[in-house]
Amino acid sequence: MDSIKQAFDLLFSLDKELFRILGVTLRMSFFSTSISCFLGLPLGALIGTRQFRGKSFLKKLIHTWMGLPPVVAGLLVYMLFTHYGPFGRLNLLFTVTAMVIAQCVLITPLVTGLTASFVETASRPIIETARGLGLSDARIVLLCLSEGRASLLSVVLNAFGRSIAEVGAVSIVGGNIQWKTRVMTTAIMLETNKGKFSFALALGIVLLILAFIVNAAASWMVKERSDG
Repeated sequence: MDSIKQAFDLLFSLDKELFRILGVTLRMSFFSTSISCFLGLPLGALIGTRQFRGKSFLKKLIHTWMGLPPVVAGLLVYMLFTHYGPFGRLNLLFTVTAMVIAQCVLITPLVTGLTASFVETASRPIIETARGLGLSDARIVLLCLSEGRASLLSVVLNAFGRSIAEVGAVSIVGGNIQWKTRVMTTAIMLETNKGKFSFALALGIVLLILAFIVNAAASWMVKERSDG
């Protein structure tokens, strides 16, 4: 109960650092989820609607990448953008941009794999009807995404949940720099290492409240659109 009270005290304290952390967290999660869904949803739908040689191997590869440890993804991105890496001149290491890139490496395969599985099973009648009408592959992909948008919301929310809860990759490429790249998860890790368990738990509750608000808002928007 003390941690819950402390969480609400944090929210209503108008603490500048807390709101900065919340802002960086939302910005990172929004862009990484948006980019991953922009890439993964159509790619997954294309894989799910088509039959081609090597499809089984490609799906296994995607499923393997879905289980990639976050610290490995962070290490790969770190090696690319470190001073001695191929993209070191861009000076993106220890920035929110690098954190978004690392998140996309993790989340895009997740969105692709879940979308492909959904389209293969739930959208099979739509695919068969569309092919009978002679629609192109691009039109079929768009049709599957449009007809299954309510169900695909769970894929998007899954991607957002993975993004907002991730700590390994973002701590490696972001550096957990105060006022710059510190997000809720890295702040919780820092407070835990400092022995401030009650404060860390309060931050965790704030993170859960934030995730609940975003999920509720997304569900409400989809429901309003479906009713309209």
